Amino acid sequence: MPRVPRVLVFAFVAGGLVWACGAPAPTPDSRSAFPAPGRPVAPVVSPGRGLEEERDRVGEAEGVMDRLGVRPGMRVADVGAGEGYYTVRLARRLGPGATIYAQDINPAYLDRLRARLARELVEGVVVILGTPGDPKLPAASVDLALLAHVYHEIENPFELLHRLHLSLRPGGRVAIIEVDKPTEHHGTPPALLRCELAAVGYRQVDLGSLAPADGYLAVFVPPEVLPPVASIAPCRP
Repeated sequence: MPRVPRVLVFAFVAGGLVWACGAPAPTPDSRSAFPAPGRPVAPVVSPGRGLEEERDRVGEAEGVMDRLGVRPGMRVADVGAGEGYYTVRLARRLGPGATIYAQDINPAYLDRLRARLARELVEGVVVILGTPGDPKLPAASVDLALLAHVYHEIENPFELLHRLHLSLRPGGRVAIIEVDKPTEHHGTPPALLRCELAAVGYRQVDLGSLAPADGYLAVFVPPEVLPPVASIAPCRP
């Protein structure tokens, strides 16, 4: 029987819950595959524009872009863009000559987004159809990847984060907007988010509430070198 390596455990506490990120010895079948997350994945819900005015009234997008320091010259990816709440606001903030990648895995959402961009005369947006495990962004193309209210719906976050690493430029960041709810209720507890990102080598550098808007903003920087897929283990309560 092969020797089982020791398990390295990191525990994070938030709201009375502890999420532990362990690294058990991989089984032969897991060496070429990413592990499934150790918690429910929420079903994808259809994005809608009905709440956009309400989100603007509480300053969600402006507050997020201010905290992230979004400014002209940055290349930003809106991962899970849906119908473009953040895409169009990023384009306005970045101005002429902007480079924005609006990515989603649903062709119907992207069709509606393209129609919106044409109707609102928004330029500088490259629309990309990804897959559940791969955002399909160009290599070394992104200064900031934004995932807004979508992380809990990602089928395999470890795989997506692993592949997203390739698209980040030096100094790139990953910003995730979520609400502090169980994933099956369309949110992600901050400690669980931090644990899952850490499992792929990402380090949290900022965390803050979006009040009076709903949710929180967590910012991560990628590792210089990704961990081997076989070493990635799901977080567990």
